Amino acid sequence: MQEWLGRMAAEQGRAIGAGELDPVDLTQAYLDAIAAHPLADRIYARLMPERALAEAGAARDRAQSGQRLSVLDGVPISWKDLFDTAGVATEAGSALLKDRVPDRDADVLRNATAAGLVCLGKTHMSELAFSGLGLNPVTATSPCVNDHAAVSGGSSSGAAASVAFGLAACGIGTDTGGSVRIPAAWNDLVGLKTTAGRVSSRGVVPLCAKFDTVGPLCRSVEDAALMLAALEGRRPADLRGTSLKGRRFAILKTVVMDDLRDAPASAFASAVARLEAAGALISEVEAPELAASMTLAPVLFTAEAYGIWRDVIEANPHLMFDQILERFRGGAGVKASDYVAAWRKLEETRRTWHARMAGFDAVICPTAPNLPPDLDKLMTDHDYYVTENLLTLRNTRAGNLMGLSAVTLPTGTPSCGMMLMGAPLAEERLLRLAAAVETALR
Repeated sequence: MQEWLGRMAAEQGRAIGAGELDPVDLTQAYLDAIAAHPLADRIYARLMPERALAEAGAARDRAQSGQRLSVLDGVPISWKDLFDTAGVATEAGSALLKDRVPDRDADVLRNATAAGLVCLGKTHMSELAFSGLGLNPVTATSPCVNDHAAVSGGSSSGAAASVAFGLAACGIGTDTGGSVRIPAAWNDLVGLKTTAGRVSSRGVVPLCAKFDTVGPLCRSVEDAALMLAALEGRRPADLRGTSLKGRRFAILKTVVMDDLRDAPASAFASAVARLEAAGALISEVEAPELAASMTLAPVLFTAEAYGIWRDVIEANPHLMFDQILERFRGGAGVKASDYVAAWRKLEETRRTWHARMAGFDAVICPTAPNLPPDLDKLMTDHDYYVTENLLTLRNTRAGNLMGLSAVTLPTGTPSCGMMLMGAPLAEERLLRLAAAVETALR
């Protein structure tokens, strides 16, 4: 059974449907692996074994009677600890929300359950989701699969680690400025950032409601497509017959290629060469409007985050990790007029971006400019923390600011991803393209 734990979710689901894999045995194998793993306490905030085994038992009954709910019926997955779970604590990685117990599941968890997915438990995350690093001394800091002394990326840190270490078939996370794509890239996974507003956020602890998105971290593009369908209660995208021949990609040159570390730069160049070898047409494109929008981020993100959390934070600021507290308080002095003006400017910038990129199938760049930073150094060197945190989220933030759908794929170089950014609400089209890219990169 252990050999199944590193398989794609789709493979597990098809094996269940064929009668080759028992979902109860699979779920118990995951629970046993978690219990035995030396790093499990840094990955899972809390397990839900009774629910998981009950859901797996129901999936087994459906499989035996030929009444499966979806391809992934019976597949065990993890949930970031900001998705409400009825009767089980949801604390968003913060002592401010300790012992917060919702009375109903988040909409996306309800939809996934209706598709037959098995809920293993809740994974650790950056405090209140406000960091791209995944460093959280308040609860736990999840490890990177390629370097256990480094952070795994955030804020969906445990979601990525649960999959990368073979402790879940898929992890569900959120992405406000890169929080799905960074941990996916650093742990050699596929991570899908959905368009803001597409997937329900009801029952999801917010950070910046106008930018928050829900998405999966998984082992393949197919898994991402199937999970998106499960989260929404829709049919999955058809990934058959995809090809890169004649597809047009824009290599974004503005901002995102600056100050790349050696490994991400080399990995991206190699990936681009493989896309061209597969028939893709690639052009370099400058987008000065993006550089202008990047200056708006401190106003847009911090003002909304502090506006949502101000009263809770200031009632007990001593409970917070000081770096996260400082970041939230950065929004305290933003004027309402500056916030409104920033949004008007961003909307204008988005129109310019969409007109410039209309002739391309996707815009590509390295997912992260850097590799996973050292955990101990982040804790002891303030300047290092600030520099790495801001650099980490720089490239991914472009997709959030422009309101895009986006996906990161492994390049084959450890902890180095390639990001594809597509049009808003065009996830199915982006996933079809990503499936062809995945084939070329492999």
